[in-house]
Order: sequence, then C-alpha cells, then structure tokens
Amino acid sequence: MGDLSEFSLKYKLFLRTYPWRKIDPVPFAEVTKPLSESRLGLVSSAGFVPPGQPPFDDTIRGGDPSFRCIPHDCDPSSLVESHKSDAFDHSGILADPNLALPLERIQELEAIGHIGSIAPRHLSCMGSITAPGRLIKNTAPEAAEVFIQDKVDLALLIPV
Repeated sequence: MGDLSEFSLKYKLFLRTYPWRKIDPVPFAEVTKPLSESRLGLVSSAGFVPPGQPPFDDTIRGGDPSFRCIPHDCDPSSLVESHKSDAFDHSGILADPNLALPLERIQELEAIGHIGSIAPRHLSCMGSITAPGRLIKNTAPEAAEVFIQDKVDLALLIPV
C-alpha cells in the first residue's frame, strides 16, 4: 500500500480534502462453494479498452463511469491502458497488463484446477473517479448484470 508521502503536493491536498464516502454496512456476500468449483470474473479499474471498443471519455467531469467488457480469451497485450491518473507510474501495467487484469494468471489457475472456470467476460472501468454517484447508481448494477448473465460465482476486484 502506498504512503501519502509518496504523492506530490497536489495529490496530498486532494486526498486530505476529498469527501470520502462511508459505506455502512459494507456489502458482502458469503462464498458458497469452493474456488475449485466456482466461476471467476475479473474487475479492473485500470481503464483497459479492448480492440474495437470506444475509449473512455476523459471529458466527463468526475470521471467516466462506464465499463468495458473484455473477452476471457483476449490477448492482454492488445488492451489499451487508458487510466487517466498521473498519480502513479503506469510503466508496470504497460509492460505487463496482467498486473492490472491477470487474464493469463487465472488461465493458469484454471488449467491446474484451482479455479472451476473463467467467466466469458471480464470488466474494466476507469479508476480515479472523483464523482462516484453515477458509478454506484447506474454502472454497478449494469456490471453486476453482466456477471449474473455469465453465471459468475466470484469476482476478483483489482484496484489501480
């Protein structure tokens, strides 16, 4: 986990004054079957866009609350990382997209039986959304519907 001292003055001031939301109670769903029998879906906030899909709209005030569906068999090197924040070094994700969307790693886990199956679609949204109301009200239910349609049992959230 990062430390506030790692950030520029601009981000330190932003983080100290941001009106953080408190979610109480925290949403939780109990795991009902072993991972080896479960279908796993990934959700990344890296702002990945697969070939043929529109980029995230960086003109939306407070952040683009939409998401992109990424096919399970997508080549990670074909993804365009479009995370708008300059508060972190993007070079790791650019060198290996599996750091922010571990498609190849979960394929390996499925091959050795640690995961029952992999969802046909994974999700990527934009991180650093400073106005999360639309994300919570509209996008989250739409994203959940994708995973319901795909019979996903567990979602691994990868914050960037």
